Amino acid sequence: MVNSVAAPQARGKFAEDNIFGANNRANALAKEIGIDRVINGTVGSILDEDGNLVMLDVVRDAFHALTDNEIISYAPIQGYPEYLDAVIDQCFGESRPDGFLRACATSGGSGALHHVIHNYSEIGDEILTSDWHWGAYGSMCLDNGRKLREFALLDSEGSFNFADFKAHVTAMMAKQLNTVIIMNSPANNPTGFALSIEEWRQVIDFLKNAVTGTEKNVILVPDVAYLDYSGEKQECRKFFKEFSGLPANFLVIVAYTLSKGFTMYGQRMGAMIAVTADEDVADEFVAINQYSNRATWSNSNSSAMKAMVRICSDPQKVAALDRERAAYFQLIKERADLFMAEADACGLKYLPYLSGFFITIPMTGSQAVCDLLEKEHIFLVPLGKGIRLAVCSVSKKKIKGLAAKIKKAVDAAGAQQ
Repeated sequence: MVNSVAAPQARGKFAEDNIFGANNRANALAKEIGIDRVINGTVGSILDEDGNLVMLDVVRDAFHALTDNEIISYAPIQGYPEYLDAVIDQCFGESRPDGFLRACATSGGSGALHHVIHNYSEIGDEILTSDWHWGAYGSMCLDNGRKLREFALLDSEGSFNFADFKAHVTAMMAKQLNTVIIMNSPANNPTGFALSIEEWRQVIDFLKNAVTGTEKNVILVPDVAYLDYSGEKQECRKFFKEFSGLPANFLVIVAYTLSKGFTMYGQRMGAMIAVTADEDVADEFVAINQYSNRATWSNSNSSAMKAMVRICSDPQKVAALDRERAAYFQLIKERADLFMAEADACGLKYLPYLSGFFITIPMTGSQAVCDLLEKEHIFLVPLGKGIRLAVCSVSKKKIKGLAAKIKKAVDAAGAQQ
């Protein structure tokens, strides 16, 4: 018998997941036999063609320019006002929705998701997201006494499965006061899929009709972690305009992060941004989430906020930021295009990919396939219904020939696609 002094709801929790486990094994092998002989497709950060973690030059310069006070000071609990303004501007660009917009600093995009789950759903509630999603969503729900519910992201044609989405929302609204929906688009993790503007419009119109004349509330949470690597800067943001003119009981909360767009992964800096037609709802948003900041991590990273403000307050620095992002978007696209072309050539199936850090290869028996690949020094992430490849971190040199190696392992393991 294993002794435990943890409370019943906390027993059995552990931190390491498939991603970190595979990454740790890849790093250990690379130290043993050399990094050139290992393909590590687990890392959800941008690595350059030499395998180095990318820090944008404009971000590096901003950090180096910080004063001691900017680095070490306690920040306001809600976040620096100039940071909150910069977050709203960077998130929406030219597609700022109409309504009351409010922002609250959080510990990365994860902090935004935590607060939404904690403050906008009840203990025992279900939280809706797609079947293809970042695994931490489930952990966040369970740790807060909620359950994650999944709708099918894709239909048989590889398009957004609106019918299944609608069915799940309808069922949830029948039994819950609040229906919280996490929608990771554009550049979905793990697929690279994104809703079109027309599909977003279909979702918004349905949700508006669903809450009209009822006492029920809908909280839609676009997780836009990979927004800045999902297409042309203004084009990929046009869907935000669809969040204008919503009823008071339909709140949008955007989960925004500096991790990817500013390559500040470990700084743990982000924000939650409310879009609402009701000023009372906007004021409540600030009050309850500021309170949760104080009650959870007290306040946020001063240096990360100040570095972002230094960039965003200077048009020349913003232009440099845009150029660097565009260059890395293009690099990731070239890697993805190479992989998909070779996958097509060898008959390896993959889910619809439009942009972003990851491509998913659907299959049964993903763990067995990954085990075979690891024997060939190839490390990928096994998912429940497939394997995730991080094209953000694998060089074109290592991408070349990878699809055929995966196909060989799929066939050897007897996995079905």
